This record gives sequence, C-alpha cells and structure tokens, in this order.
Amino acid sequence: MRALLRRFHQPIYEHRLRVLVQLISPHLKPGMRVLDIGCGFGHLGRALMNANPAVEVEGVEKVRRGAELIPVTAHDGPRLPFADGAFDAAIVADVLHHDLQPQRLLEEAARVSGKFVIVKDHLREGLFAQERISLLDWAANAGYGVPCTYRYNSLDEWREAAAAMGGELLEERTSIDIYPPLFNELLGRSLHYFAVIGVPSGPAGTTN
Repeated sequence: MRALLRRFHQPIYEHRLRVLVQLISPHLKPGMRVLDIGCGFGHLGRALMNANPAVEVEGVEKVRRGAELIPVTAHDGPRLPFADGAFDAAIVADVLHHDLQPQRLLEEAARVSGKFVIVKDHLREGLFAQERISLLDWAANAGYGVPCTYRYNSLDEWREAAAAMGGELLEERTSIDIYPPLFNELLGRSLHYFAVIGVPSGPAGTTN
C-alpha cells in the first residue's frame, strides 16, 4: 500500500514543487541565506537554488535521511540550533500542521530569520474542508510513514498566528492552483495557504 501511495503521489508532488518555486522565488534576492525547516530530502531547497543560483538554501530536519540534496542539520528539540537572525529567510512548507506546537515553531522560524518567514500550509475554509484536507494529508504522508495531527488553521487563525509572533503580512494567498487540473479541483485551490511574513526585527518591505 505504501509503495502504491508513493507512486500515485510522485507526479502530484512534482507539480506542487514547481508551483512553490514560482511562489517563493520572487522573494529571494542574490546572496540570501535561506533555511528550509522540515526539509525532508531537500527537494524544495535544491529546486529554489536551481532557479536562483545566487541563493544558498540549507535545511533542518528531525532526523537526517541520507542522500539529501542540500546541507541538512539534524535536530529534534523545541529550539532551532541557530543564532538569532542567522538566515535572511526561513521556509516552513506544509510542516506546521504536523507539529504539536505550531506557534512555537513559527516563532522559532521568525527568530532565526532576519527578514521574513515564508509559510505554505493548509487552509480550513470551504465546504467539507476538514474532511478534504484530512484525505489529502493522509494520502500524501501515509506512503512515507509520516504521522498526521489532522489539525488545520482557518484564515482567521493564520492571521492570528502571524500577529502573535509580531509579524507583518507582506503577501498572502488564500487559494493556490498547486496540483494538476483535475486533482486541483477537489484538493487544491482554497484548501491551501501561502504567506510571506515580515519578522519584527526586519524592516518593512524587505521583500521588495
């Protein structure tokens, strides 16, 4: 069953990756150092560096999996093993809804970032949103043995989370065509959230 789910998920994941690169790349400037939190094998970080050769992306993951595509630090603890402002930006892509303390992780992302945090996650808005996201979450993660909490934020909760960390919403998208067309109709669009959040220590408009 796991092998079947992985095979089904692969083309969908590749489409998602291309869309994320398109969304994130405009915010990355030459010379930036970026941290991908919960990076897995580093596919997103490598794709971002391929699209932005003058940008450096490294990752942090609870356990190193081997054969990562970017430099990865293994760390499993409440505080990320980096100094305040060690990076220009931090990315948390479909990671927060897996964490038992998502606000703490978001605030840690802000702490180690000097300019902004980029968030891609699920959005619990619309008809049967909880049920549809739960199905998507299970299908995307069961093949890899990744546990799901099945807890997802509404739009108000995402905005409250940004405000609680003292951040400023520099960009926000509440609908993303993140999957291939037919799959996107059922499990894409309004079930996905994207935001660029300026951190308190960073000057306004750092992504311009």
